[in-house]
Amino acid sequence: MEHDTLARALSAMNHAEAKGKPEIILAPASKVISAVLEILKAEGYIHAFEVIDNKKGGQIKVLLAGKINKIGSIKPRYSISKSGYEKFEQSYLPAKGFGRLIVSTSKGYMTHENAKQKKLGGVLLAYVY
Repeated sequence: MEHDTLARALSAMNHAEAKGKPEIILAPASKVISAVLEILKAEGYIHAFEVIDNKKGGQIKVLLAGKINKIGSIKPRYSISKSGYEKFEQSYLPAKGFGRLIVSTSKGYMTHENAKQKKLGGVLLAYVY
C-alpha cells in the first residue's frame, strides 16, 4: 500500500527533470497531486497535465517544461501560521523570492506567496524551485 502518493509523484518528477525527459506518467492519481500540478502549471514549472482514468487508480500524464531545479514533499506536514512563512522559506528555498512553497489552506491549495497576501495559515505540502 502506498503511504505518500504526493511524495512519490514529486520524486518521480524530480528524477524525470534531471534526466531531461519531456513527459512523465504518474500513478496513482489523486486530487492532491492534481491540485499541486495545477499550481505548478500556473507558476510555469510544467506545460500541462492530463488525468487519465484507467479504472485502476488513474494516471496523470505531465508535460514537463524543464524549469524545475528541485521539487519535493515536505515531511512531516508542518502546520504554519500566517506569520510563520519566513522560517520555512529559509529552510526549503535557496534564496528569498526564488521558488515556491505549496500550502494547503482553508481556502484551498496555493503558493506561500498567495497565502501571505490573503493572510492565511495552513499545512505545508511541497516545495519547488
